[in-house]
Amino acid sequence: MKMTFRWYGPSDSIPLNYMKQIQGMTGVVTAVYGVPVGEVWPLETLESQKKLCEEAGLEMEVIESIPVHEDIKLGRPTRDKYIEAYKENLRRCGKVGVKCVCYNFMPVFDWLRTNLYFKHKDGATSLSYSKKDFDGLDPRNLHLPGWDESYSTDELNALLDAYANVDHDTLFNNLVYFLNAIMPVCDETGINVAIHPDDPPWDVFGLPRIICKESDYDRLFATVPNKHNGITFCTGSLGAGRFNDLPYMAGKYADRIYFAHLRQLKYDGDEDFYENGHQTAYGNVDIYEIVKALVKNGFDGYLRPDHGRNIWGEDAKPGYGLFDRALGAAYLTGLFEAVEKDLK
Repeated sequence: MKMTFRWYGPSDSIPLNYMKQIQGMTGVVTAVYGVPVGEVWPLETLESQKKLCEEAGLEMEVIESIPVHEDIKLGRPTRDKYIEAYKENLRRCGKVGVKCVCYNFMPVFDWLRTNLYFKHKDGATSLSYSKKDFDGLDPRNLHLPGWDESYSTDELNALLDAYANVDHDTLFNNLVYFLNAIMPVCDETGINVAIHPDDPPWDVFGLPRIICKESDYDRLFATVPNKHNGITFCTGSLGAGRFNDLPYMAGKYADRIYFAHLRQLKYDGDEDFYENGHQTAYGNVDIYEIVKALVKNGFDGYLRPDHGRNIWGEDAKPGYGLFDRALGAAYLTGLFEAVEKDLK
């Protein structure tokens, strides 16, 4: 296991040397920001970012993410052009020593929350999801916490209209087309691509979501068996679905989990939840049993503490402050050490 920390490039408010001071931290998870989706990343930017990481004593072996253009998800005639750009980005990542690329195949929207500043009794804040609040949103006139509003209202409506005839099977087939196209480059570069589960793991605004549960992974690996086709195992995304047995899934797919996001959720209703400190005692995700299943079944990938709380007065990017994620990294490092010693 290699412990990593999310780094939003040179403009990140958390300095690289602070990340390095977290015990057990080996590297960062980053991307090239500011380049439109579907375009090729400048190699010099990747090289520059790697140099900054190395000067801080950190590796840059994981990219999160190279975004997938909507035309690929929609299966439009233009998808091959964007797939070629994606393949070139993989090659350029390979040139700077990247080993794993996280991506997602969620239509239009990435992760969705209804509150970025859910207030805990102790004064901490975190991300949360309320079904009632979500059901009150109008996707045609959307103002959603955490969504960067990359599209104008007209562009968003056009996309929603384009997905009107895209069902689960169509979206899955478009994912398979994409993966089959990039697998030769993964073979060439040695890069593992690790799909992030849908967050939350159910359809939203009538848009299909296809990476939500065990049967989705079984279907994916049966259809694209290449070993470079793998998983980003996100306990927060999958854990929002009460139907998922996370320790079982961690063990079952350990040899396909190339990247793990470990974070905690506290259920607050049938679908409502808020994010909490990483320890098992603070929520409904059994982090201990998940770590035990990963270690027992040979997990040897990258790991990062995922969304944390804002604590101790820190005014940071919601979910991505320094303090609570550092505590999470320390907790997870301790869990792995204990489980690994117990299983020897």
